[in-house]
Amino acid sequence: MTDLTHLGADGRAAMVDVSGKAETVREARAEGRLHCAAPTVDAVLKGTAPKGAVISTAELAGIMAAKQTSTLIPLCHPLALSHVAVTIDPVREPSGFAIAATVRTRGPTGVEMEALTAVSVAGLTLFDMLKAIDRTITIDGVRVVAKSGGRSGDWTAA
Repeated sequence: MTDLTHLGADGRAAMVDVSGKAETVREARAEGRLHCAAPTVDAVLKGTAPKGAVISTAELAGIMAAKQTSTLIPLCHPLALSHVAVTIDPVREPSGFAIAATVRTRGPTGVEMEALTAVSVAGLTLFDMLKAIDRTITIDGVRVVAKSGGRSGDWTAA
């Protein structure tokens, strides 16, 4: 069982010890998609959605979520994040919203989970703010699209 990084020799859950790892600048980008009906996108763009400033609220929720990742995901290290950006852009075909997050830190472990959490919570916030006008909403495609820093170096999704 010792080959599994989140299990101790006794089989119990354990946080990975990163104290011996080099501190480097690490960045991760993640993306996701919220699909909804075209009139829902129109309502957001016109500012007529019943819950107000949908995009800015969801972007802020994503930023806040990235900062709370270690309290949400067991065994994630609490990290001092130096940068979090979440963007939500309307898409017409198929209708919905593209959600993206970039997270950066200088530390001994990566920020992929923080980027994924930011995208996920931004999408959930959009869902919550739009569910009253659209029951067809789905969220999918949440994934890491790039990471840099650390021993394994840079990676970009195909």
